[in-house]
Amino acid sequence: MSIPEVRIAEEHDRARAISAMTLGFANDPFVRWMLPDADRYTRVFPEIADAFGGGALAAGSAYFADGGKAVALWLPPGQTPDEDRMEQLMADNIAPELMEEVGTVLEEMDAYHPHDEACWYLPLIAADPAWLGRGLGGMLMKHALRRVDEDGLPAYLESSNPRNISLYERHGFEIMGEIQHGTSPVVTPMLRPPRV
Repeated sequence: MSIPEVRIAEEHDRARAISAMTLGFANDPFVRWMLPDADRYTRVFPEIADAFGGGALAAGSAYFADGGKAVALWLPPGQTPDEDRMEQLMADNIAPELMEEVGTVLEEMDAYHPHDEACWYLPLIAADPAWLGRGLGGMLMKHALRRVDEDGLPAYLESSNPRNISLYERHGFEIMGEIQHGTSPVVTPMLRPPRV
């Protein structure tokens, strides 16, 4: 049995990366709270994922584990999600009665995000559920965090699934607080201080 490899995902890998992300987030509590209808989820989430983390592909900071069975989309300092596109996708596809709650959660996420210093940001990481439990997420974290540490910078993420918090803690992330509004599931902002 071969050892899975981690490599940088390139522009021609975009569709494969977004497909793996879509499968990986199909049971995510926060995402499915926003998009509970299966048809709408499978149609809209790929666009949301691309707007949220797709910039990592152009930046050379998107990673594939084992040929795309798991994917991490890291945004380097200075790069942000495509907020205009995300806002439009959400306005067009999230139930109107949830929009205020979603907006409040997103505002709180932004408030936790370090804005006063250079920081790596992990908006999305996921594995195709057929390949869960094989350590691919840990491999992706270890690989990307080497680059973060070479830069001597902190790293930030929000965990929208409580099952993933222990993975992030094993890689040095610390819980900053909890974000929850109205009927929303909890989102956990986490920061990994710079390693010297």
